[in-house]
Amino acid sequence: MKTLHALLAAGAVAAVAMTSLSADAALIAGWTLPTAFPTGAGNVPTGTFYRPPLAVNVDGTYNANPNAGGTTWDPTLAGRADMGDMKLQSGFELSSTHQLASSGANSTSYTSPAGNGSPYSFSSNVWKAGDWYQAAFITTGYTGISFSFDMTRSSTGPATWVIEMSTNGGTSFSTLVATYTPIVANAAGSGTTNWSSTTSQAAFTTSLNLNASADDAASVIVRIRALVDSVNSTGVFQAGGTARIDNIMVNGSAIPAPGALALVGLAGIAGVRRRR
Repeated sequence: MKTLHALLAAGAVAAVAMTSLSADAALIAGWTLPTAFPTGAGNVPTGTFYRPPLAVNVDGTYNANPNAGGTTWDPTLAGRADMGDMKLQSGFELSSTHQLASSGANSTSYTSPAGNGSPYSFSSNVWKAGDWYQAAFITTGYTGISFSFDMTRSSTGPATWVIEMSTNGGTSFSTLVATYTPIVANAAGSGTTNWSSTTSQAAFTTSLNLNASADDAASVIVRIRALVDSVNSTGVFQAGGTARIDNIMVNGSAIPAPGALALVGLAGIAGVRRRR
C-alpha cells in the first residue's frame, strides 16, 4: 500500500514535470512593421481602412523598400505578422479603421514614421471617437495568452481610449482596460523622448494578460479604440492629430500534446516506485 509520503512525492514530480512543459512562453505572432508604407505625392495610403503591407524577398527576409530590387508588395500579406511561430499565416491581421475618411471632409493618411526602437511604426491621423487599431489572431494550441504593444500620440491626438477583446469574430467585445491614455512622446514631465529606430523606451509599452476565453481560440481580436476625437488645446477637432502603434506581440504557452501528458504520468509513477 502506498504511503502518504509516496503519494505526495509522486504529485510533486508530476507538478514539476507539468510546470516544465507549460512554463515556456512562445511568441505566437508579432508585428514590428518591417516595411515602409508608400510615400510621396499621390502615393500615401488614405481611406477608412488600412492594413500594413509586407514585402518578402525570395530568401524570406523583408524588404523595407519594395520599390527597389524588383520586389513588390504582396497584397495577400497585408496585415500579416512578421514574427513568431505563426508569422505570415492567415487569420493574423493588424489594421486600423477611421470612420471620417469616407465623409469627404477629411482624409485619413497612413504613414510609417520611426517606431519605438524599430525602423517603422503604424501611424494615422483624422481620429474620431470610435476609430481604432486592432490585431486579430488565433491561439489554437496555446494557453496563458498575453498581449503587448507600444503606443504614443501627438499632443492633438485622442487622449482617452479603451482596450477591449472579442473571441467571437467581433460580434461582441469585453473590456480589458476601461481607460487608457497613450503618452505624448517628449512631452514635458513625461521622462520620454521622441520615438526613434534605434532606442526602445519601456514607458510606451502596455502588457496585458488575456483571460481564459483567449486560450486555444480560433479567433481573438484585441482592439484599442479611441473614446474621444483628436482635438487642439481649445477642444476643437484637429484632423492632424495622430496616434502611432508598434511592436505588437502575442505570447502564449503551447498546450502539451497527449504524448507529453503521458510522460507526466510516467514521471509520477517513477517517483512512486523510487520511494516505495
